[in-house]
Amino acid sequence: MNSKINGIEYYLPEKVLYNKELEELFPGWDSSKTESKIGIRQRHIADEDETALDMAEKACEKVLANFDKSKIDFLILCTQSPDYFLPTSACILQDRLGLSENIGAYDFNLGCSGYIYGLAQAKGLISCGIAKNVLFVVSETYSKHMYEKDVANRAIFGDGSAATIISAADVERIHQFSFGTSGSGAENLIVKNGGMRNDKEISPEEIPYGTQSFYTSNHIYMNGPEIFNFTIEYVPKLVANALAANNMSIDEIDYFIYHQANKFMLNYLRKKDKIPKDKFFIDMEETGNIVSATIPVALKKCIDKNIVTPGQKVMLVGFGVGYSWGATIITI
Repeated sequence: MNSKINGIEYYLPEKVLYNKELEELFPGWDSSKTESKIGIRQRHIADEDETALDMAEKACEKVLANFDKSKIDFLILCTQSPDYFLPTSACILQDRLGLSENIGAYDFNLGCSGYIYGLAQAKGLISCGIAKNVLFVVSETYSKHMYEKDVANRAIFGDGSAATIISAADVERIHQFSFGTSGSGAENLIVKNGGMRNDKEISPEEIPYGTQSFYTSNHIYMNGPEIFNFTIEYVPKLVANALAANNMSIDEIDYFIYHQANKFMLNYLRKKDKIPKDKFFIDMEETGNIVSATIPVALKKCIDKNIVTPGQKVMLVGFGVGYSWGATIITI
């Protein structure tokens, strides 16, 4: 059985953190580099009592406003900031949305490649006849993992969620995938404490890194240079492998949507992959890096603005924490 994307909506928290506010919090920090080089002017931040599950519910309500929710027969939620270790957030989300009890539901933990992995899972469920309509949600609140004195990461990451309905189709519109994993880079983007291996520390040591930034082992740490090196080494290979898996050349792809990590990195990859500027999406000024939600938010923007139109082929490319990477081609 074939599959297609049957609807996308997203939700961004109401609270907005502007670069000028960060300048006030960190005297001497210059936002001009973040705006010109990284491409971020502001980002949405979840309220203290707003969680990834809350945001997922709001994104789902938007996409289900135009779809009969009784027809949803599987629910998948991707997040690295779950409300609880257990139970599974997807189970709670099923109840909140009033979905049928005769459905499957589960979470999976993955970052910036998460949307690609979720599409593959949804396609698999449909192709083997387990489901006909999968509600796939990505929702992330990286802000809750950040140390308050970490201006480097607070300037980059935002919070957000997106909900996609993947349905059975007469013609295949979600094509073949390419994936990769290298756990050797795990410590270059990590929250060391708070899981089962390391308890959270009551008075964690402040560790300086970068310019004017500090983190603790209770909070997110990112080795930016190593993440960049990983990206420029592996993403071009990923793109080539995805094209080969679909027996296509790069010229046959109408548009490219990569994970919106930062403008400098994306422009570097675009040039390395020899993609024309007018076929490549870069737009994170108002959202920052929203992890697994960047690709569906970008795709929704492109559809709404007629940047991509029915029948066109779009390559989706995700990469990041893990290390983990994946790509596919969809037909609009």
